[in-house]
Amino acid sequence: MTDRYDLIVRNARAATASDTFDCDLGIAGGRIVAIAQRLPAGAATKEIDAAGRIVTPGGVDAHCHLDQPMVEPMRMADDFVTGTRSAACGGTTTVIPFAAQVKGRSLREAVDDYHRRAQGKAAIDYAFHLIVSDPGESVVAEELPALVGEGYTSFKIYMTYDDLKLDDGEILTCLEAARELGAMAMIHAENADAIAFLTKRLTQQGKTAPRFHGLSRPMPVEREATHRAITLSELVDVPILIVHVSGAEAVDQIRWARGKGLNIFAETCPQYLFLTQEHLGLDGFHGAKCVCSPPPRDAANQQVIWDGLADGLFTIVSSDHAPFRYDDPRGKRLGGAEPSFEYIPNGIPGLETRLPLLFSHGVLGGRLTLQQFVALTATNPARLYGLYPRKGTIAVGADADLVIWDTSTRRTITNAMLHHDVDYTPYEGIEVGAWPATTLSRGRVVWDGTDFVGVAGDGEFLRCGRPEPARPRTRDGGWRAWTGI
Repeated sequence: MTDRYDLIVRNARAATASDTFDCDLGIAGGRIVAIAQRLPAGAATKEIDAAGRIVTPGGVDAHCHLDQPMVEPMRMADDFVTGTRSAACGGTTTVIPFAAQVKGRSLREAVDDYHRRAQGKAAIDYAFHLIVSDPGESVVAEELPALVGEGYTSFKIYMTYDDLKLDDGEILTCLEAARELGAMAMIHAENADAIAFLTKRLTQQGKTAPRFHGLSRPMPVEREATHRAITLSELVDVPILIVHVSGAEAVDQIRWARGKGLNIFAETCPQYLFLTQEHLGLDGFHGAKCVCSPPPRDAANQQVIWDGLADGLFTIVSSDHAPFRYDDPRGKRLGGAEPSFEYIPNGIPGLETRLPLLFSHGVLGGRLTLQQFVALTATNPARLYGLYPRKGTIAVGADADLVIWDTSTRRTITNAMLHHDVDYTPYEGIEVGAWPATTLSRGRVVWDGTDFVGVAGDGEFLRCGRPEPARPRTRDGGWRAWTGI
């Protein structure tokens, strides 16, 4: 224990994924260096009194999109300046967006471009996932091994979207690479051909309003793809993460897989807890604000998702922040018109609201324990992506990424109170009973409860280790076991 600290957080009611305890936290050099019942008076030049307040690890938002290159004229509203500002104000201190490969081009090129987009802009720490859209021989044999070795230890596979999707053979190739390299593979599970078929039938009948987006992606589309993704992972014998699970039918597939002993992780997002298919049918074109994939379901499926959070089915909750302005010819009103649902940019903003929504309606609402909240929003994402224990916990040696929560004031979410660069929030009007009073990123205050006080460029790029959850279990399985090869 050092005699001097840069900062002491006093009287904290600290919460981790396993414990809750009262303590003082001593911070030096951006890290937690002491946890004690009482640290000496005068041991730091600065103190923050957290008396009566819960202190959690800073959130890790492991699925968000910032300044991701898009097909013209689409453009994301948030870059690394506005996106990380918004994240910090909502209690998130680490973000992991995506370096997306363009078909026919190098994966390395995508990573280099994304570093240029982030350089000198992020106010909090960040890492990168990869998006593999063209797993050619050189990508799989040369680029992926090199990039994983450099700290890009997770990648996303799409089963839909023409410019991103892979066929089953390509997915198997990527999963085999994940197994050999110790990387975490994420899968967006929706059946592209089924979506195309339903979209064609709907638009032929003139059904083009935003609400038909949900009808073009019913739950069987997600269910089939989830089952297929699980099957492909079983063939290779490698863990996978099914991202943004929306409802009961995909949940059932994951429960079935786990019942077979398969190592399948699952992620969900606030839109599947707080939005329904009715939001896609808002007056006029306003339903476009809630167009995302998979789409929100109904109230019964919301309960299924809450149940999955409570009983451990879900490993993480991410925002899937995909920021497009509503009233913008490069956003939801693509081209300045009201496009048919299949052309509305997919995604909703949610970086800043993820933690307050889940803390308020999960913990304070009696649906989740405080430990579950910390695990879902900080500890588990750090583990899944090779950032633990530097991130995601309150422990000696961990980065001093902390959130001091105000649970004494009720607020109603409005877009005017948020710090992203989007002209709406789909959570407008929802009441919350928790909001960060202070957010610390490596011991620096970046949100003081009233103002963003972080500095663009202070965030550091994080090289991720090989995540322990990506290791195959010690068991006989996969094609090698079945074929005897």
